Amino acid sequence: MNSTQHQHPQRLFVLDTNVLMHDPTALFRFQEHDVFLPMVVLEELDQHKKGVSEVARNVRQVSRFINDMLSAAGIDAIHAGISLLNQRLSGTGKGAASGYLLFQTEAIASQLPAHLLGDSADNTILAVALSLRDKHPNRDVVLVSKDINLRIKATIIGLKAEDYFNDQVLDDADLLPTGFHELPNDFWETHSKEMKSWQEHGHTFYKLSGPMTTSWLPGHFIAVTGDAPFQAIVRKKSPDHVVIETVRDFTEPRHAVWGINARNREQNFALNLLTDPEIDIVTLLGTAGSGKTLLTLAAALAQTLDEQLYKEIIMTRVTVPVGEDIGFLPGTEEEKMAPWMGALMDNLEVLTQPTTGSKWGRNATDEFLMSKIKVKSLNFMRGRTFLNRFVIIDEAQNLTPKQMKTLITRAGPGTKVVCLGNIAQIDTPYLTETSSGLTYVVDHLKGWEHAGHVTLQRGERSRLADYASEHL
Repeated sequence: MNSTQHQHPQRLFVLDTNVLMHDPTALFRFQEHDVFLPMVVLEELDQHKKGVSEVARNVRQVSRFINDMLSAAGIDAIHAGISLLNQRLSGTGKGAASGYLLFQTEAIASQLPAHLLGDSADNTILAVALSLRDKHPNRDVVLVSKDINLRIKATIIGLKAEDYFNDQVLDDADLLPTGFHELPNDFWETHSKEMKSWQEHGHTFYKLSGPMTTSWLPGHFIAVTGDAPFQAIVRKKSPDHVVIETVRDFTEPRHAVWGINARNREQNFALNLLTDPEIDIVTLLGTAGSGKTLLTLAAALAQTLDEQLYKEIIMTRVTVPVGEDIGFLPGTEEEKMAPWMGALMDNLEVLTQPTTGSKWGRNATDEFLMSKIKVKSLNFMRGRTFLNRFVIIDEAQNLTPKQMKTLITRAGPGTKVVCLGNIAQIDTPYLTETSSGLTYVVDHLKGWEHAGHVTLQRGERSRLADYASEHL
């Protein structure tokens, strides 16, 4: 097993295989502490290295990391441990790791209780962790795993066990911005002393300063209710002032987007972002029935067909299992994706069915619209570049941060990307509200003047759906 020459007071973390499958850079994220890899973990990594899935790619990256470190350190490092001090890679954590990477180099006698039967990989990892704890009584040995059941078993037999937290974007999903600030009715009394206003190309701008403006970010909205309601978007922020622009009121019938009007304040904010050519990426969070997909499709159709700002609409979503082959369904890529695109078809039915006109005319309209909407699988996105496209990523909460980065960086000149999702409905294994790729994008792009985010808080699907969401 690892050499006894590293008798540090730092903690010794025993990594489960699923931690490395989830985040290949986990080796470098434990700061000054040591990391230990049991032999069974290396064997499990070898079993999952083949394929084109995200897990297989992560496993191969882990193997490359270990191979590069062993090549640089020499054969003696296998017994002594590899120093992680100079192994910092871009994006591998908050600080450079300064501990050691240790390997299991000898067999161990099973230390497991008699009631843990079998020689499964989980039990072998537990046995290794128990042996390390006995061998290093002055060290804090901790098993790190994404597997809840393994952590429960470890706790039962007296081992310390933790989830892997370093991939989390936020400590609490409730810290995500809503995308708007509701201001008190006396806001103008305290913030209009040095206010300046002007108009450019039919848009009204205000330059403000004051204590409340310090928390505002570009791309966020402000709203004043009361007798004189006011809504605006923050365009620029400086240390001593902010510049805001009044928004269009999409609740008015004359401002309908492809026949759709906003039904509440948040939907109005969303339509302003979706129709703003200065906003390159929009993230919309919201519960079922809040209008995310309907508003996005309406804005996409209006700007693609009426205003011709974009050549076509590209829509994609996660097929669970994420990143795996979409199966042996017959047909083309779009036909294979059809079962996953029920939400698209439901919303198109609302947007494209006129109350009058012949059946032939409606069918012709549907066929024309579908020629402008391309349904793509995530599997074939890598390496592509989208020029002048309106890209919609549905169910984005099921994507990892790495997958989100891969998709968003496909955007070429003139392309707008819209990410839709509900972080309360995550289906991907090992992803949580705080580690989802959608959370990652919202948190990392906040404050960029070409990004916008809104959390839709009210369901508008039907009175039955709204009541069921609250009471069931």
